[in-house]
Amino acid sequence: MDTIIKLAQNIKLVIFDVDGVLTSGTLFFDNQGQEYKAFHSKDGHGLRMLIECGLQAAIITGRKSKLVEHRMKDLGIDMVFQGYRDKRPAFTELLKQTGLRPEQIAYMGDDVIDLPVMTKVGMAIAVQDAHSFVLEHADYITKKPGGTGAAREAIEFILQAQGLLKDKLDTYLE
Repeated sequence: MDTIIKLAQNIKLVIFDVDGVLTSGTLFFDNQGQEYKAFHSKDGHGLRMLIECGLQAAIITGRKSKLVEHRMKDLGIDMVFQGYRDKRPAFTELLKQTGLRPEQIAYMGDDVIDLPVMTKVGMAIAVQDAHSFVLEHADYITKKPGGTGAAREAIEFILQAQGLLKDKLDTYLE
């Protein structure tokens, strides 16, 4: 446990996959092909807390969706990379944009297409219901499955490791 806390203490940026991490992974389409996704509000607030505590958040997802664009804009996340089935080019771009080193970055994923980035960052996070091969390569596995507050759980773990969580939570008592 001490090792994972040390990894979390170095994190400055958390990258999230969308389908299976910020959503359950279930894709809903109507008869006209319109896509629908359900995001958990606790994850959304966790992302806001992460940013308010001075860390950065980014999205790298294999699919393209106006819903993701809208949700991330609402949360104040402007580093959004959509349509990247190979997520490595987006990761390289994030390294350039932020000036961070890989060990200062966490990546949260659920499926094998996340592994090329998960294996390059300082902290690999998998949701509880991730593919078994992904779970084998994760430093931290959430207790919750994707889309049910797992992102919030991981965010709070990182904030706790950095000594930021209690002060942030205390602001809600003022």
